Amino acid sequence: MSDPLSSLLLLLTAAVLMVVICRSAKLPAMFGYLLVGMLIGPHALALIASSDEATHLAEFGVVFLMFTLGLEFNLAKLNAMRRIVFGLGASQVVTTALLVCAGALLGGYDWKVGLALGGALAMSSTAMVSKLLTERAELNAPHGQNAIGILLFQDLAVVPLLIMLPVLGRPGEEMLWALGLAAVKIICVLVLLLNLGQRLMRPWFNLVAKQRSSELFMLNVLLVTLGIAWLTELAGLSLALGAFLAGMLIAETEYRYQVEDDIRPFRDLLLGLFFVTVGMNLDFSTLASQWWLVLLTLLFLLPGKVLLIALLARLFGNQPGPALRTGFALGQGGEFAFVLLALVSSAGLMPAGLNQVMIASVVLSMLATPFVLQYSDKLVLRFVASEWMSMAASLHQIAVRTMESQGHVVLCGYGRSGQSLARLLNQEDIPFFALDLDPEKVREAGAAGESVVFGDAAKREVLMAAGLMRARALVVTYADTHSALKILDLVHKLRPELPVIVRTHDDTDIDTLKAAGAAEVVAEILEGSLMLASHTLMMLGVPLNRVLKRIRSVREARYQMFRGFFRGTVEDQDDSDRPLPRLHTVLLVSGSAAIDKPIEALDLAGLHVEVKSLRRKNMRPMQPAADFVLNEGDVLVLLGEPEGLAAAEMLLLQGN
Repeated sequence: MSDPLSSLLLLLTAAVLMVVICRSAKLPAMFGYLLVGMLIGPHALALIASSDEATHLAEFGVVFLMFTLGLEFNLAKLNAMRRIVFGLGASQVVTTALLVCAGALLGGYDWKVGLALGGALAMSSTAMVSKLLTERAELNAPHGQNAIGILLFQDLAVVPLLIMLPVLGRPGEEMLWALGLAAVKIICVLVLLLNLGQRLMRPWFNLVAKQRSSELFMLNVLLVTLGIAWLTELAGLSLALGAFLAGMLIAETEYRYQVEDDIRPFRDLLLGLFFVTVGMNLDFSTLASQWWLVLLTLLFLLPGKVLLIALLARLFGNQPGPALRTGFALGQGGEFAFVLLALVSSAGLMPAGLNQVMIASVVLSMLATPFVLQYSDKLVLRFVASEWMSMAASLHQIAVRTMESQGHVVLCGYGRSGQSLARLLNQEDIPFFALDLDPEKVREAGAAGESVVFGDAAKREVLMAAGLMRARALVVTYADTHSALKILDLVHKLRPELPVIVRTHDDTDIDTLKAAGAAEVVAEILEGSLMLASHTLMMLGVPLNRVLKRIRSVREARYQMFRGFFRGTVEDQDDSDRPLPRLHTVLLVSGSAAIDKPIEALDLAGLHVEVKSLRRKNMRPMQPAADFVLNEGDVLVLLGEPEGLAAAEMLLLQGN
């Protein structure tokens, strides 16, 4: 297509469709952009010819990526993780680069090509690994800390590589002179920017922020980022390096997080275009003719790099299990590999065919990463015998702590919400047992005498050791839908009648969680808005009883379980000896008398018992009608006094 507007519309349409498909398949959007470029580029359907203008525009995506990396550059964080970052991380990058360089020399390539390839293949995907580890709640695990430390050093290693790679293609003495000149330039730029820049950046941003204009603030961020990048390019260095330095300077001000939020749309859009141009440059004919080299590179990246990182982690004192898990997390190539390969290609340092092979290998390795991590637990247990012993010891510790617990509440997560709930349970003399994946939090809470242990609540063995079969309820206190769905699936298989209460940020996933078996889903935004509304109404002079009535009506409409609970009669009886109504769950097992009968035929009203909710597999909880027919496996949530509940359970299960 020669018409620029038609080409742009085609690009946007293809990108939107492909990214939607990737999101639905739980794959990073990066894959969608790469696939779009591969399909519509000059080497496939040739719908869009690769253009210098698109490539130049895509380079700004790399600029903003390096800028956000500079924002995250934190000296305090580096100091706290210095052994992992500068020990394990440096060892990984240097060892990987040397091995690749040696392989390139054996393959007949120049050492410069080997060094460029080594730097590119030493990188892993920061965006992908951090996202996957967060979803798996493993950031605070030993292998999670190792992975983040290594990724941090890899990101830092990109900076000298950006300086060094463009000059490697020059003749010997000229190359040494260029490297020396680049080193002098970077020292001068660093001294000037970090000394003068730090003095000017804070007062300048303060002045801009005082104008209270979001447009002006955004323009200022763009000016500072692109301005410093332009200055470094004038000095003979790269735009990306200047953007990194700009991010470092702004990171020292109090505007860091606001800037990061404002710049993200620009970064993601332009970086997406960068990946599209990478895909457009992928030549399938070259890949078909050199498939064996792609396969060889993939074997180095996945099994080879995994084992190398695992071995280095062992040398730095890690146990075999965490060491191998670290390797599985970082075995792929990364987004910065594309940046470095594009830089090397533009410098004429690497043959075009070899560049195509490397791009394809990195893409395929990244595609495999989600599946590798998904099965990493099984692979570690298969290859590391001591992991069984470690898991058994951990489960034994949990089981011993819960051995005498009966009718307790299992808390999944012991953050602020979990601790607040635990205090209320203590006041009601209801025993609880909490699981958390933050070792420091577990240590501090354990020292204070709390019933908390380290364990992943999304694993069957951990839940069983926590006394799931003897528990009265289970509460997911952290807002992580992916993890909550895994827990709900396990509870449904092991104890389908057990009520599970799930916390979430907003209403987005309520239907999904309830269909998975959650008895109730508590959305933070709803509860926060109710408190905001109640305080506002009271400050405006609305009487307290009317405010409470309004809040009660909203809650009754939102939470099925609360319907009928906010009545004055119940509150008036709180101090009396008469038993108060309470909730009780009954699971209709095979042979139960109530199966295939409508609710109205059971005459539960005669026992002063009400069916508040019914849970059925793959259906969200509901309040059934009187003619609703019960099935095997249904879970009924009953409201009544203790005596009536006991009689109702006998009626449902035995018929008398």
